[in-house]
Amino acid sequence: MKIHHIRNATMIIETGDHVILVDPMLGKKGTAAPPFTIFRFKPKRNPIVDLPDNCQPLLDKVTHCLITHKHPDHIDNAAEEFLKAKHIPVTCSRLDEALFKQKGLNVVQTLDYWTPEVFLGGKIEGIPARHGYGYVAKPMGNVMGFYLEFPKEPSVYLSSDTIYTTDVEKVLKEYKPDISVVASGTAQLDFFQPLLMRVDDIIRFTKTAPGKVIANHLEAVNHCPTKRSDLKVRFEQEGLSEKTLIPEDGESMTF
Repeated sequence: MKIHHIRNATMIIETGDHVILVDPMLGKKGTAAPPFTIFRFKPKRNPIVDLPDNCQPLLDKVTHCLITHKHPDHIDNAAEEFLKAKHIPVTCSRLDEALFKQKGLNVVQTLDYWTPEVFLGGKIEGIPARHGYGYVAKPMGNVMGFYLEFPKEPSVYLSSDTIYTTDVEKVLKEYKPDISVVASGTAQLDFFQPLLMRVDDIIRFTKTAPGKVIANHLEAVNHCPTKRSDLKVRFEQEGLSEKTLIPEDGESMTF
């Protein structure tokens, strides 16, 4: 299996003949969304960085797409046009089905939480995610993580935009994923508590995970203050360097 980190939460998973695009934000710098904060962090149109130069050949190979939720840093207008132009099959939460079909996406499979389904010769299961601490999670709406298993490949848990919850812990402890992906930017709006795990909870996630942990959702949108360099130092302090990966945009990992 190869996992290519593209930008923010966008990644590509290659397994056998399948090339799975996850949470595509494909627009050029500053074209996907307005600033997510004005006062707390410097207002910049999102994304705040361009796509890596090496991503187009990977996008040309995509055979399927997974979308965890509808926010523009996970599915933007450029991604919608890409998916429609290539008629890429999409898997998503049943709660997002109507919206994505209305946008013209080729939704071929929808998932309920905790209900395993057959997926590309393997298995997929939708995992609950809570997009924020306290009240802010409600207006953030529904989010679905994914647990993936393919024959003779490492299992993968895409936790998506979530804080640390009993559901997250259940997957880490009971499903024992070989690879777990954690959104690590500690996103926060001008008001309310963070939308993603604070660093202490990222550490808790990483210590609980039985296998490798990939930290993403970093340094690509203006409301994510956590930096790769700071997270690397914290992992080193906690003795977690050997089990963690903090990929740069465009970096590929083989498992």
